[in-house]
Amino acid sequence: MHRVLVVDDEPQILRALVINLRARSYEVDTAPDGATALRLAADRHPDAVILDLGLPDMDGVDVIHGIRGWTRVPIIVLSARHTSDKKVQALDAGADDYVTKPFGMDELLARLRAAVRRSEPAPVEEGAVVETEGFTVDLAAKKVHRDGRDVRLTPTEWHLLEVLIRNAGRLVSQRQLLQEVWGPSYRTETNYLRVYMAQLRRKLERNPSAPRHLITEPGMGYRFER
Repeated sequence: MHRVLVVDDEPQILRALVINLRARSYEVDTAPDGATALRLAADRHPDAVILDLGLPDMDGVDVIHGIRGWTRVPIIVLSARHTSDKKVQALDAGADDYVTKPFGMDELLARLRAAVRRSEPAPVEEGAVVETEGFTVDLAAKKVHRDGRDVRLTPTEWHLLEVLIRNAGRLVSQRQLLQEVWGPSYRTETNYLRVYMAQLRRKLERNPSAPRHLITEPGMGYRFER
């Protein structure tokens, strides 16, 4: 049974989400503001967070930063803000997905299931360690090391890196990456790829502006090179 933290200051939305999530056997905690959300996230250790950006006490992006300071739990942003800049800002802060209001409950629940799946441990593979000159990726343990230290990746960052590594040396199309990491309904959300590839490069490449391992093929896709 998975536990979900729902953060929203609109009672009707909270009530609808609680009813639908509990009907599908999720355990649910709710928070009407950012401060309560951060406290519950630390106390209850949810398996996923559904977060509204328009909170009464702080911007939801600040809540994302607070949660990302210590955990990789999947975060799905739920917001009435439709602008691309705000979506990119939330994804760049560490959110895994972005759903705009008004939303379809079935779609939101499908995205929640996908986000939880991405965060669950994969079957262990013997010897699944990939080494580059700058960093090491342990596919079995889902860990990345750079300069002798662990690199903290969100579940979505990890899944994107994993798909590229499993296709090392081969071009992976934008469409394929979006479908494998986010799902079939994301095939045109190329801004997701730009944001997450930029984040991976900042965390892994010695020179993110001239990447050695995470290569862009303009207009086509991406490629991982050792």
